[in-house]
Amino acid sequence: MFGRRKGSDAADVTEDRPAVDEPGSTAPIRSVGIDLDERRPEREPAEQPARPADDTAVTALDGPGRDAEPTGPAEPDAARPVVEPTPDAEATQAVAVTRDLTPEERERRARSGRAVDDRPDPRRPSAWRAARSAVREFGRDQCTDLAAALTYYAVLSIFPAALALLSILGLVSDPERYVDKIADVARPLVSQDTLEQIRNALENLTRSDVAGVGLVVGVVVALFSASAYVGAFGRAMNRILEVEEGRPVWKLRPAQILVTLVTVLLVAVALVILVVSGPVARSVGDVLGLEGTAVTVWNIAKWPVLALIVIALVGILYRSTPNARQKFRWLSPGAFVAIVVWLLASAAFAFYVANVSSYDRTFGSVAGAVVALLWLWLTNLALLFGAELDSELERHRQLQGGLLAEVSLQLPVRDDRTIRKRASKQEQVVAAHREVRESFLGGGQMEDRPYR
Repeated sequence: MFGRRKGSDAADVTEDRPAVDEPGSTAPIRSVGIDLDERRPEREPAEQPARPADDTAVTALDGPGRDAEPTGPAEPDAARPVVEPTPDAEATQAVAVTRDLTPEERERRARSGRAVDDRPDPRRPSAWRAARSAVREFGRDQCTDLAAALTYYAVLSIFPAALALLSILGLVSDPERYVDKIADVARPLVSQDTLEQIRNALENLTRSDVAGVGLVVGVVVALFSASAYVGAFGRAMNRILEVEEGRPVWKLRPAQILVTLVTVLLVAVALVILVVSGPVARSVGDVLGLEGTAVTVWNIAKWPVLALIVIALVGILYRSTPNARQKFRWLSPGAFVAIVVWLLASAAFAFYVANVSSYDRTFGSVAGAVVALLWLWLTNLALLFGAELDSELERHRQLQGGLLAEVSLQLPVRDDRTIRKRASKQEQVVAAHREVRESFLGGGQMEDRPYR
């Protein structure tokens, strides 16, 4: 137990030595008069482990002066640190070093037989892990129900948005040419009689001479009605990003109307590209002497422009509708996945409707409306899944940065005034309920009261 002094075979019972559990203490040990050599069993010399070839490792294991005689009182065995050699020390060190190697260096190390760590770097977000988390959260947040609610609000917003769109288009060109396009969009959603009423209303609007304040008021009212979809999408985004809505109504509604206005303007640009761009390109080609070449070039070039408009629409919905402050990116990974999934789902659904389904026999005259509603539902599903993917990628980044994002994302909110008011009202409700319970108990326990 204790180190012996050189030249002595037994412990000096009158010697004051430091206690084992208190190194450096000056308290004496109580004299017991027992020969330590008689109590200590004979131990076989331990087999020395094989030393590494590295001189640095040998020095680290042996320490300075391993074979030298001690010059002072030896330390107790329990207080002396024991360094056990690690058989795989070199391999462990190689694994730690090879995380940051280039693919060429990793392949060269693997060919030479040296250790290479093939595990994914935990510091980098795993796209596959985030995708699995997004699928799980997609079901947990009940995104299928959210998509159905968004489809409902989309149907309510289509016709006010069409009126606002037609009013805006009337400022730059003849709006009558757009009536047929808007009617084609609305045809699957309504019956023939309703479609004729919508067409007549749009034609009357195009022939009216409303201007100035009347036009502005009409556009604002239409945008206010069309902003219902933007508000519903913002509530869905708040659930996905795990934040509460804290903006007051006087701040929230104008923001939703502004987002709706930007959305309608982008859709107007898309319609202008589809309807007006052909004749304009033909006229420009005739002036430049290119004839049909300009039309051919524009028919190819307009699709990237339309793709940019779609990217802008998705980015604005993801960034501007929730109460969370996020870094704005025109094309986030989730937005890219949402657009790709939407295109694939639309193509697959169109093929299914044209070749497999029997909607005409099942739903009769409303089959077109059912197909349009299902397509809107698939569109909203794609948008929500892209938002879930962005949310889970952000969660993995926060976890790797040391933030407590296991339960909820750590995102700053735009405004928390409504959140604080709701919390204060909830505390008042809880206090009122507590008073009812305490008055019912009358100072006793619940089991002492008769059941009523």
